[in-house]
Amino acid sequence: MTVTLEIRLGPADHDDLEAGLDALDAGGSIEPRPAVLTVESLETLGRVFRPTNLELLGAILDYQPSSIRELARSVDRHPPEVLDDVHELADYGLLELESEGRATRPVVWYDELDVSIPLDDEGPRRDVAAP
Repeated sequence: MTVTLEIRLGPADHDDLEAGLDALDAGGSIEPRPAVLTVESLETLGRVFRPTNLELLGAILDYQPSSIRELARSVDRHPPEVLDDVHELADYGLLELESEGRATRPVVWYDELDVSIPLDDEGPRRDVAAP
């Protein structure tokens, strides 16, 4: 089964999260929804999903490394550089870091990214003076 993480461009909407937490606090339940990550700007999207980071995500899926050092070897990069990128990806929720003894194992829980960039008035266009 393919697990897809949907990536959206725009402001994060925490209203649904708050409503879901309130429902749980009141003893209710919430419906499972697709995994969605909202990225605040086109610049952030480009930085977070740059080719080296996408390569790391793919290598984690392909090799299932047991440590950051092993991940660095699989992509032929220096561990400190990979560690910085891994922490950035973890900060955005794109991977999880599991401690296993002295090693930290990166884990990706999805196998596909679905990126949505609106081109309407709320999309990434910028005001440009007419020629």
